[in-house]
Amino acid sequence: MNQKVQYYLHGGERIGYLLHVPQSSPDETRRKLPVILFLHGAGERGNDPTRLTLYGLTKVLEQTGTPRPFIVVSPQCPEDQWWVADPPSIMGLLDHVIAHHFGDDGRVYLTGASMGGYGAWMLGALHPERFAAVVPVCGVALQDAAQVCGLRDTPVWALHGTADDIVPAAQTELMVDTLRACGGNPQVTYIEGAAHELGTTAYQDPALFTWLLQHRRKA
Repeated sequence: MNQKVQYYLHGGERIGYLLHVPQSSPDETRRKLPVILFLHGAGERGNDPTRLTLYGLTKVLEQTGTPRPFIVVSPQCPEDQWWVADPPSIMGLLDHVIAHHFGDDGRVYLTGASMGGYGAWMLGALHPERFAAVVPVCGVALQDAAQVCGLRDTPVWALHGTADDIVPAAQTELMVDTLRACGGNPQVTYIEGAAHELGTTAYQDPALFTWLLQHRRKA
């Protein structure tokens, strides 16, 4: 596998996750690596982290071994829960990975698909000081849309398919419009004719990762 099943203990509970650490060439061995935190969709919840390879960035990563040069950490949400039910556990896992795998704290990126897109909106807004950029893909809108204003100063690129009949594109439109109204400047791309599978295929585009690397968290 291009990703290893790992477990992290938080508050007495064990969190399963997939971890990808790219092999470094000799001239990269002393360089800190950028980090992507990926949040999966509702269909991959449970207690078997290998399920995460069914959809999203984790599926693309398993099939192709890309993207490089990112560390990718992908926690699994328990069955019947939603993301950010316990934000400290996710942030603790992120800190653990950065510390133990020579991650670059100034280049930490947050993305998620479907339910994970909701998580990206929410977790990014709760912790804007931690992420250099946020990419929600076909994401579910926040129940309190105004919460997204926490991302007003963070680079955001939202993507959604116009033919998505599981999470309508109007949910991304609501988030983008709300963020712009409170002073944010998000980038948004609507893929004509794309369905919910965009939550996987969006991560096949190298341009997404090139865009991420253009951003570094402000001190």
